[in-house]
Amino acid sequence: MVRTAAFMLVALMAVPAAAQSQPAPIAQPESVQRFLAMFADPDVQTFLQQQAAAARTTPEPATQARDTGVSFSEVTTRFRGHITTLLAAARSFPTETMRGAALLERDVEAIGGTRPIFLVIAFVVVGLAAQWVFYRISAGWRRWMSRASISTVKERLVAIGARLLWAVCYVLAFGLGSIGFFLLFEWPPLVREIVVGYLFAVVVFRLASAVFDVILAPHRLAQNQFRLIPVSDEVAAHWATRLGYAVGWYAFGWVTIRLLGSLGFSVPARQLVAYSLGVVLLVIGIEAVWRRPSVFSQTPRPDRIGTRARNCLWTAYFAAVWLLWVVGAMKLFWIVVVFAVLPGAIALTKAAVNNVLHSSDTEEESRKSTIASVIVERGIRAVLIIGAIVFLADMLNIELTRMTMQDSPALRLIRGVLSAGIILMVVDLAWSVVKVLIDRRLGDTEAVLEVGSEQERRRTRLRTLLPILRNFLMILFAAVAIMMALSSLGVEIGPLIAGAGVVGVAIGFGAQTVVKDVISGMFYLLDDAFRVGEYIQSGSYKGNVESFSLRSIKLRHHRGAVYIVPFSELGAVQNLSRDWVIEKMTITVTYDADIEKARKIIKKIGLELFEDPEFKATTIEPLKMQGIDSLGDSGLLLRMKVMTQPGQQFTLKRRALRMIHQAFNENGIKIAVPTVQVSGGKDDSIAAAAQQTLATHNAAIAAGST
Repeated sequence: MVRTAAFMLVALMAVPAAAQSQPAPIAQPESVQRFLAMFADPDVQTFLQQQAAAARTTPEPATQARDTGVSFSEVTTRFRGHITTLLAAARSFPTETMRGAALLERDVEAIGGTRPIFLVIAFVVVGLAAQWVFYRISAGWRRWMSRASISTVKERLVAIGARLLWAVCYVLAFGLGSIGFFLLFEWPPLVREIVVGYLFAVVVFRLASAVFDVILAPHRLAQNQFRLIPVSDEVAAHWATRLGYAVGWYAFGWVTIRLLGSLGFSVPARQLVAYSLGVVLLVIGIEAVWRRPSVFSQTPRPDRIGTRARNCLWTAYFAAVWLLWVVGAMKLFWIVVVFAVLPGAIALTKAAVNNVLHSSDTEEESRKSTIASVIVERGIRAVLIIGAIVFLADMLNIELTRMTMQDSPALRLIRGVLSAGIILMVVDLAWSVVKVLIDRRLGDTEAVLEVGSEQERRRTRLRTLLPILRNFLMILFAAVAIMMALSSLGVEIGPLIAGAGVVGVAIGFGAQTVVKDVISGMFYLLDDAFRVGEYIQSGSYKGNVESFSLRSIKLRHHRGAVYIVPFSELGAVQNLSRDWVIEKMTITVTYDADIEKARKIIKKIGLELFEDPEFKATTIEPLKMQGIDSLGDSGLLLRMKVMTQPGQQFTLKRRALRMIHQAFNENGIKIAVPTVQVSGGKDDSIAAAAQQTLATHNAAIAAGST
């Protein structure tokens, strides 16, 4: 396109010469004659020749896109030219100052010789008067802020918002009283621009000071003043003052540079003034570093390097940043600034959020505040990092959403890295929110409810499924983030996904057992076969369910052993912790015992246990006798049963047997025991054999009871 435009310019330049070389003039319209007369002008021809030469020397866009590298000689030449321009501006600065002063003097004479500096001072006084009026009017507001409580998170946020709003209104009253009152009158353009500009700088300085006073609260006149960033009083006063001065001086310098342009100063002259004003910012930064108090007022933190060495490093950093600005290396300048400011901004944000949202009134409120602080802190961190990436891309002239074939590999890599950073921050924020919500839900399920109730069953089910859901979402978010990051780097993820599918199939054939374990576990969980805390038995494995993984379950035996069983090996599961359980007991009485009396005694004991506060909440049906189960060798076998909640039957059984034994003894009901009667001869071997048989039988009974 540039070459086509150059060709048209050259053709237009040749029109007058061609017209003069014709042997016989041709009748031309008046508009054509004016057109040819315009090109006969020497100034127009000179301009067209310059444009044609520039078009011939300008490369094609594709060539420009490919030639992105900058040689060291070009950088040196550019730096030398920049310094030469500044030296020339320094030599011509007195002349430009006199010319600007002459322009200003003409407008000053129009208002009777009053200098702008006096106008600025006068209207600053007017602004202070308006500010004093607002201060008196807002006395009730200030009293309310001084008495406001800051014990809860909501009260802290309200207090900070009220103080910030009051500070803004306070400065706004000054701005309206100074700038607004000044604009009510007619002033020469140059005087109006100077006075309004410097009044605006004063407003910016006062606004920055007010905001830093709200954030750092350097002067704690009352106990209820809340400091957003948790630092000592000395640190807060130091940084509030220095940061306010830095912002105010920056505003003053920015207004000054713009006014120099209105006074006719050249760009190099304005750059020279800007660099000189930047020295003051450099001095403010170095002084703030060297005279800063320790953040840790009580116990100093052990550091690898000393305070003096750190101050020297910060001084070198500030000097390097100023030099990069002076030599015009703005891309490197912004990279260095962003990489130094971003970590500090993230750390301060985290400290401020934790300080504001921390509350210890109750455990529930403390947990909710912690969750909110995590979400807010991660959100602000993501916004800061994404904002820094977008800002750097704009400063480096990189379009994050555009990729062409003419881009160099380095440019593609930088664009991909920046885009990948944004993607990872968004995914990290989403995962943090999901993880915090799941952890909060898990925290709500820690309280043990009534055993056997619907709420308790729901609680145990949530404690079983939520950890698995959290692990699954973590893997999902990680996979999505990796794929999107690779796509932003220019990697074709379609073949990668297809290849991953093929590899997955191959791994599936080689790890069938693992796949079987995972799928079996999914179906066990869908069937709600067991939950964390329940006692189950499957084959030779039994115990309390402690936790899950993707392929196995961890069982804790009641004797302490731990079984880690793959899901595919569980098979049929016997859950001993659901709904209710019936415990059956037997007791043998002699054949001459009163069975009806025994039944009444057992029924009475069952009712007593049912009303006992220790067992009332866990007993569903009281203990009762079902009758004679069988006629034994030594007596009548009585069967009893009781229905309780799962896991509660053992304590009740032991208490019931003890009470039955005691009641039977008191009422003359004898417990049957095996006996052996020996008759006949006097052979001692027969008596010994009978005694051994009796001992063996008693040992078997004792083993069965345990």
